[in-house]
Amino acid sequence: MNPLVSTAWLATELAASDLVVLDATAYPPGDTRDADALFLAARIDGARRFDIDRIADPHTLLPHMAPAADYFAERMSELGIANTDRVVCYDQLGMFSAPRARWLLRLFGHDAVAVLDGGLPQWRSERRPLRSGPAAAVPATQFRSAFRAALVRGLGDIRDNIRSRRELVLDARSAERFHARVAEPRPGLRSGHMPGARNLPFAELLSAQQTLLSPAALRQRFQLAGVDERSAVITTCGSGLTAAVLNLGLAVAGFPEGALYDGSWTEWGNKVGVPIERSA
Repeated sequence: MNPLVSTAWLATELAASDLVVLDATAYPPGDTRDADALFLAARIDGARRFDIDRIADPHTLLPHMAPAADYFAERMSELGIANTDRVVCYDQLGMFSAPRARWLLRLFGHDAVAVLDGGLPQWRSERRPLRSGPAAAVPATQFRSAFRAALVRGLGDIRDNIRSRRELVLDARSAERFHARVAEPRPGLRSGHMPGARNLPFAELLSAQQTLLSPAALRQRFQLAGVDERSAVITTCGSGLTAAVLNLGLAVAGFPEGALYDGSWTEWGNKVGVPIERSA
């Protein structure tokens, strides 16, 4: 399955019995919109709600960290997702949190998963049909997880990589946050970036319509950030959401997707004793 699908493709496949559509909306810190309420107000027909903050590790104070494999399997089973299903993820912003849902499914062994290019805004702009009201119940399945450690990095991995520089760290936050020109949106976090990291704001991979740039344009943007076919990449951001936009972009551009630092800046910027750089 291609990592990115168009609204036209989804419209033709929507009635397929093996297709599951997920609204994986999460809003950034400070944005008070209610993703659950907006899902009930307008969604793609048949969509199910993938709550990134609920399908997460319940035993940590860090936001939406990847859960244990059995916990993830239970949540997918409740959503009626089978290992044989094709899954398409979208979000209400266009291209923000849906790639995180794709990354999570791949982390736990599900490859038949894609992101809807442009998300709900693109679907809506084309006047495609929407549904509202309570979503229909779906029968539970028995989803089986197969954890892939190669797709995720933790705090210790980042510490080691600062010494070895074996992997290229790409930070998806804005340049202002990366260079500590503005405060972090989460209170109490120090500003700056990890030593050796390079800045590639996720918004630079998107068009004005919140669709991904063409594969050629994506390749050029990644190459400017230091990526080539031999690069081993770790993506990071504020809390592990928009980092996944970079992983998706790498896949669409034809590069290895690399891994994602799950704790991202919410963990690193709050950790005592870790090195932080603040200048360009």
